[in-house]
Amino acid sequence: MTKEEIKEQVQQIPISEIRPFKNHPFKVLDDELMQQTVESIKQAGVLNPTIIRPVPEGGYEMVAGHRRQHAAELAGLDTIPAIVRNLSDDEAVILMVDSNLQRETITPMERAQAYKMKLEALKHQGKRIEVQGDATSPQIGEKSSWAVSIVANDAGASRSQVQRFIRLTELIPEVQEKVESGEVAFSPAVELSFLSHEEQKQFLDAMDYSQNTPSLSQAQRLKKLSREGKCTQEAMYSIMSEEKKDELDRVTLRTDVLRKYFPRNYTPIQMQNTIIKLLEQWQKKRQRQNER
Repeated sequence: MTKEEIKEQVQQIPISEIRPFKNHPFKVLDDELMQQTVESIKQAGVLNPTIIRPVPEGGYEMVAGHRRQHAAELAGLDTIPAIVRNLSDDEAVILMVDSNLQRETITPMERAQAYKMKLEALKHQGKRIEVQGDATSPQIGEKSSWAVSIVANDAGASRSQVQRFIRLTELIPEVQEKVESGEVAFSPAVELSFLSHEEQKQFLDAMDYSQNTPSLSQAQRLKKLSREGKCTQEAMYSIMSEEKKDELDRVTLRTDVLRKYFPRNYTPIQMQNTIIKLLEQWQKKRQRQNER
């Protein structure tokens, strides 16, 4: 048996020797799904081994399996099954992102940060290959386009989708939080990412003042004003205070109000679908009562 084959064998590694992946973009939540994983581990153990890599200063870094590691800790385990693999920083980033993008529930900002990390890792790999003189490596002007194509293909998304998600990483943290909570929708958020960081702070003030969330049209106009150097605080207040045409015919339920009724990992779409199902059940119940 070769050294490589031995390294790929599943080993029981002390959890205390494994540190989280640096800048890991995916949240590990103590939600209902995590509790189900904990109960499963208590009954059957960790069935799928994690993938870790050795670090120079000693110990290991988790690459794929952060949720399983956390669940194992909650279940009271001291060790976890793992495959120890020697990976470069770029290889580790790509594997970490690819393994987590398979999850059912990923927030827009998690996806945005993951796409960007993988994009930078691929570009860095291309740069290294070029330095080594590989004639098949992409040229400088093509590197970014080549990397975006790989990220898109691996994720089953279009190039424009990947680029739009990556734009979200240009938002300041406070705006990113509103994207995470669903207060700011994806398409308007992409447009707002073209505002300067100072303009984004002023936008938050205008949003708070007007008690409105931005429509796509409003965000596009703010982007246009920013490019023209006319995105003043007054202009933002004026745009965000506009009465939207459908406001009188629409019932708006704020995500932060609804959040306490749902598991933390639920996305706004999942919350909406659950509410619709409950309303349908309520309507059927009323119809049965009226038929009596």
